[in-house]
Amino acid sequence: MKSVGTPQGTDCSCPDAFQWDRREDCEVRQILDRIADKWSLLIIALLDDGSMRFTELKRMIDGVSQRMLTVTLRQLERDGLVRRTVHPVVPPRVDYELTDLGRTLHETVQSLVRWTEEHQDDIAAARQRFDSAN
Repeated sequence: MKSVGTPQGTDCSCPDAFQWDRREDCEVRQILDRIADKWSLLIIALLDDGSMRFTELKRMIDGVSQRMLTVTLRQLERDGLVRRTVHPVVPPRVDYELTDLGRTLHETVQSLVRWTEEHQDDIAAARQRFDSAN
């Protein structure tokens, strides 16, 4: 494990959320920030069905600009979650697909989605109780 030179000499992979969340140089925090941005999880979910072209992704993601889609795909590619394949044809054709690592992330996120679906009524009731009391 990599030490990031904190005063206590602790390392960033410590399960104490407060410890990693307050340090900007923590790799765990950086990765979580990346995948929890506005577009990344949606792109990963769409690519779980298979390879897609840029224009297909753009059409399926309401509100994303061409620039933001490009930036997000590049970052996901850099993180090893998405593979970009350029086909030598005219006009150029570029496909995006999940890597094995990207598929494992999608499976993990699906667990969180299932938990949310199972507990959404409980959360709505808790919110209503809280709002009524405050």
